Amino acid sequence: MRTTPGSPTPLEPPHVLDERRWYVANEVLAFLLELAALACLGWWGSTAADGTALRVLLGAGLPLVAIVLWSLFAAPKARLRPRLPLVLAVKALVLGGGAVALYGVGHPVAAVAMAVVVVVNTAVAETFRRRPTTSPTG
Repeated sequence: MRTTPGSPTPLEPPHVLDERRWYVANEVLAFLLELAALACLGWWGSTAADGTALRVLLGAGLPLVAIVLWSLFAAPKARLRPRLPLVLAVKALVLGGGAVALYGVGHPVAAVAMAVVVVVNTAVAETFRRRPTTSPTG
């Protein structure tokens, strides 16, 4: 990294700063998609069954199961570090499940849009994560 005389912070080339902004924006989008998937799973679960007790159980239980799976296998600081295919399978199950749940509550266009955004976001995130890091010496 370069610094200017008297400057306490390093200066990055403009393309590095721009790339970092895209990375952060994509990670924020990923987090919002995760929250949306949990909400959609809860929404579908609370409408999918007859009887109040079953609706409450599914409405709270489906997001809870998704949270446990995500925290064990797919989160950045997951307790277990499986290989990429299992991580992607868990992401597909949770995020895809959110899109399917959205379809299940009667919003097919929004479900397809969510599914497309999930696929693009995940592909971009994995591309950023697999990209070799640049050395600070240039």
